Amino acid sequence: MAFEPKKILVRVPNWVGDAVLSLPALDKLGERFPSTQLTVLARPHVAGLYAHRPGVHRVHLFDHRGRHRGWSGWRRLAAELAAERFELAVLFQNAFQAALIAWLARIPWRVGYARDARGPLLTDRIPVPRPQEIPPHESYYYLELLRRAGWLESLPVVERIPLAPAPAAVERMRVRLREHGLDHGARRLRVVLAPGASYGSAKCWLPERYAALADRLVEACDAAVLLCGTSAEAELGTAIVRHMKHRPISLIGATTLEDFLGLLPAAHLFIGNDSGAMHLAAGVGLPQVIIFGPTDEAGTGPVNPRARLVKQPVSCSPCFLRHCPIDHRCMTRVTVEQVWRAVEAALADRRAAPQP
Repeated sequence: MAFEPKKILVRVPNWVGDAVLSLPALDKLGERFPSTQLTVLARPHVAGLYAHRPGVHRVHLFDHRGRHRGWSGWRRLAAELAAERFELAVLFQNAFQAALIAWLARIPWRVGYARDARGPLLTDRIPVPRPQEIPPHESYYYLELLRRAGWLESLPVVERIPLAPAPAAVERMRVRLREHGLDHGARRLRVVLAPGASYGSAKCWLPERYAALADRLVEACDAAVLLCGTSAEAELGTAIVRHMKHRPISLIGATTLEDFLGLLPAAHLFIGNDSGAMHLAAGVGLPQVIIFGPTDEAGTGPVNPRARLVKQPVSCSPCFLRHCPIDHRCMTRVTVEQVWRAVEAALADRRAAPQP
């Protein structure tokens, strides 16, 4: 296209995992318009992904629980964006609200998938790709938007979605671990355990099994177990600690997204479910053991060659439900022994890999 916008607004997804998976498309958009000021509109809990992202000029916070809450808040946000005089809005987020705010902000060129009844609010209504039209992994969904808009000739192969933790966050977490008696340079095995999933309980393995696995890591490997999660997962964390014989270092509710990214370089292994934390650890390139149940690893699996997946095939999976209406068999049939074998294999791979 001949027109080169000077200022672009990108509305990014709200879920951490989806936000990570949209990064290849964001990077490609920056490459397509290298002289453009690229501003990301993001909710506070995902904003840390973009603060140091190459090509991102600025992050505009969508304070959905504060000054931008409700209809009056949306109008306030639209007025803020209108004052910036963006020429193009690219909507990675699928909701009607994303298109409405771009329309209220009087951004003249509005590009997004024509879904959720928002077509009339878009200037470029991009058809939603049908199954089999693009590779199944969700990262290609966002890239296909750019291709159909005419900004990509073909879909690139997504082999990694690299994330670089901010040096200040790495240092903060190094100090935090030192306070818990863990020196960054020490040889003791450090394992991040992230048992939660914001999407819903159906994705989560059983807390007593996480506890048994963590105890085994301590007893067999003298591991330091770093229990991580959001404040909403405090009850889950408490249940795991209650079932453990050895006390972990609990950081649940005590880290921001940027802090969690800063913690990952100090770890040797990540264990968790299909979650935003899983995608963050994949971006850092940490060895992973991931337990899948109600979701499809072909669509939302970690983009990480060092990841090992554990899944028990059942007829009702993938169901994509937030909460299991029956007996949660996709997770209850995954045993501690199965996950332990994957952990042993991941640790063997780590020992065999060249050390930096």
